[in-house]
Amino acid sequence: MKFRSTRGAAAVTLDQALLEGIAADGGLFVPETLPRFQLEDFAACETIAEVAELLLRPFFAGSALANELHAIVRETYSFPIPCKPFTTATQKAWLLELFHGPTAAFKDVGARFLAACLSRLNPTSGTPLTILVATSGDTGGAVAAAFDGRPGIQVVVLFPNGRVSARQQQQLTCWGDNVLSLSVDGAFDDCQALVKAAFVDDELCQRYRFSSANSINIGRLLPQSIYYAFTSLEHFRVTGRRPGFVVPTGNLGNGLACVMARDMGFPLGDIVLAVNENKLIANYLRDGNWLPADSVETLASAMDVGNPSNMERLRAMHGEADQLRRMLRAFAVTNDEIETEIQASNEEFGAAVCPHTATAIHVWRRLPPHERTAKDWILVSTAHAAKFDSVVEPLIGQQVPLPPELARILDRPSHETRIGPTLDALSRAMDHGLNS
Repeated sequence: MKFRSTRGAAAVTLDQALLEGIAADGGLFVPETLPRFQLEDFAACETIAEVAELLLRPFFAGSALANELHAIVRETYSFPIPCKPFTTATQKAWLLELFHGPTAAFKDVGARFLAACLSRLNPTSGTPLTILVATSGDTGGAVAAAFDGRPGIQVVVLFPNGRVSARQQQQLTCWGDNVLSLSVDGAFDDCQALVKAAFVDDELCQRYRFSSANSINIGRLLPQSIYYAFTSLEHFRVTGRRPGFVVPTGNLGNGLACVMARDMGFPLGDIVLAVNENKLIANYLRDGNWLPADSVETLASAMDVGNPSNMERLRAMHGEADQLRRMLRAFAVTNDEIETEIQASNEEFGAAVCPHTATAIHVWRRLPPHERTAKDWILVSTAHAAKFDSVVEPLIGQQVPLPPELARILDRPSHETRIGPTLDALSRAMDHGLNS
């Protein structure tokens, strides 16, 4: 299978797309064609790993990794991804828990997949592969954890200074010598702009072999589409109904992965995106104007993105707003609504939820009553509430127990370097931090 750039550059193989991260013309890689499956194709598949291996096989056709797919899949999906009832006497939905991985966030899936692939593609001798990643909170921690200690690979994580939770920051800064953590004076969009600028800077590219682990890398979206495929398939087998999904989204990678699963023939119903006060996606679907702006700081910090990169992919694959609004919807949720929902979910469902998950639950509650009750809805829970203890615990009046994996991370020593939001500052920090 070949992958083309959203901006027209020549198509490349899967291996090139994974290693390069971003196309030479600055575009993002998308499959030339998506495989289309029938539900019967998965009749013998009982686990998420079995579904993943069958679904991913066409993407790996012609790849040097084709014979490694079985092992890659089992490295990636080595922790549970349960879909649990979320019900009371008057409310019924399901919560898809994506936070049972090593860093207690859904980003663990894509990060582990990329690490499994790139560590096999990259020789351990010669110039190291440098994974350059901007994060609004969870991506960087998941990527650092997945690549920590991998020979021949070094990671540079850029995160916005003062705009991630204390526990998120610990997850970004507590890793080994092959991980350089940079606190950037700016917003996530400044971090993302630095990453994109570095990829097209000839001088930096001569010194470092860059690849990306953000959702700009197609290797993040492919494994994330799996949990939508598997969950919809399992739900359909039991109920005979196609569930709708409400997906919290910031850079639109998780939302696009959901769309891709439906495009490939899996039994997903409606797709509804939940965004925070960074309303660009919702506004675009409403009025057709794509107007990037500075990101707004919110309680759902991992969704604080003013210019979501993956809209370029979605538009390249499906067209502009008039086509897109026929296939998905998006609604914005305020900070006050996030706080109210965290309290309500704890009182009504006995569930402590993170601010991002709260946006999905709130959007579900806002659906027209007949639509909410007549259809089955799966609400996507993207992170463990314990990662946002300073927000959640005062609202619910109790401590959120730490998952064991997160507790181990919080005990590690941390180290970071603070830089300005310029390419020159990034270059100096890498030269010092990676070559000293």
